[in-house]
Amino acid sequence: MPRRTSSLAALAALLLTFCTTATGPRPFVSDRISVQTRGSGPDLVLIPGLTGHREIWDNVAATLDDRYRLHVVQVNGFAGVPAGANAEGPVAAPVAEEIARYIREAKLQRPAVIGHSMGGTIGMMLAARHPEAVGRLMVVDMVPFMGAMFGPAASTPEGLRAIADQSRTNILGSPLDQGFMSQMFSTMTLKADMQPVLMRHLRDSDRNTVANAFHELIVTDLRPELSRITAPVTVLYVLPANSPVPVTAEQYDAMMKGLYANVTGARLMRIDDSRHFIFWDQPARFVAEVDAFVK
Repeated sequence: MPRRTSSLAALAALLLTFCTTATGPRPFVSDRISVQTRGSGPDLVLIPGLTGHREIWDNVAATLDDRYRLHVVQVNGFAGVPAGANAEGPVAAPVAEEIARYIREAKLQRPAVIGHSMGGTIGMMLAARHPEAVGRLMVVDMVPFMGAMFGPAASTPEGLRAIADQSRTNILGSPLDQGFMSQMFSTMTLKADMQPVLMRHLRDSDRNTVANAFHELIVTDLRPELSRITAPVTVLYVLPANSPVPVTAEQYDAMMKGLYANVTGARLMRIDDSRHFIFWDQPARFVAEVDAFVK
């Protein structure tokens, strides 16, 4: 009987190997994000911002994917994608946890991470809370405390909660492409042909997800966590369009430097002749910055 048992065990192992090879690795499944891969080379995770679809990266991904393996994240609830678990409660923090899980399950070895806008917030959360998972981080036009844009830099998240609450109420009170969000999005790119894309993504997003995510961004202060980041950090930013308070380039540079003071050795680079979507307005410059960042 021992010989028969051994034979059965060997057969079972052979069948298991065949099934695993035939079906491939188990796909990553999440009720908050999905991830598509393209290209080959060093791993590079791309995270879009509020209301964004993964297609926002297409114009630069066509250049990047000939030398990087891109892992392009889609956040549920944005740009026509069903909200899933993102329909209620915070969005950025749990999405950061799901990306950390994706990196583990995909067995990525400290990939580079690039996050735009809210995606930059998610990237900072990921790098600060899972420093072992991130090889380097690029934040594209985002600050670690968005509340600083709504009041003095010394404001606390709790002090800004009333503003966050009112913003969420306003978002929920009207279609996304007719409220203050549409006014804000109308200044985010210099490319007239991309403006309809922004508005389509905004219009097709789940209102609850957008409202909760925007609220979360206002009351989230990541500055105390930035010292936990061990990966090299690059921040690309632009001067804000239509700022209610006039600010010079030098003043804004100083503010950005102060907000990122807790990141050791952070490289901050202002991109001129561009608005929020740097990779649309200055694609060649953006790709050059990515190459320098990865290498």
